[in-house]
Amino acid sequence: MELFDILNPDGSKSGIVRERGVAHREGSLHGTVHMWIVRPNEAGGYDVLLQKRSACKDSNPGCYDISSAGHIEAGDEPLPAAVREMEEELGLRVRPEELTFIGVHRGAFEAEFYGRMFRDNELSYVYLYTGR
Repeated sequence: MELFDILNPDGSKSGIVRERGVAHREGSLHGTVHMWIVRPNEAGGYDVLLQKRSACKDSNPGCYDISSAGHIEAGDEPLPAAVREMEEELGLRVRPEELTFIGVHRGAFEAEFYGRMFRDNELSYVYLYTGR
């Protein structure tokens, strides 16, 4: 069971912890991490690497998505969560100093998936990874 710290609009923890499904059903503000992986290309620019979501995800199944992303578990902080998600999702063992903090993004949407309303309300801590 995934548990999230519910956040105040300023990003501070409210003291409320909710299960993932409840947070998404109610649209509770919670923390996530987004890691964008970029690499130099032969044309002198950069490529942004995306991943395709599993067809059985609870939201946006089968869609292309951020290089790596995930929820910040209750009691955790953004940077350790980012490092954990990079390994869990992509098998990349990155050191905290290899992730460059870009900023915070507030995002929200509502949509129906599998006959249920899904309300996403996130405060996302965004990082850039350029590889080794």
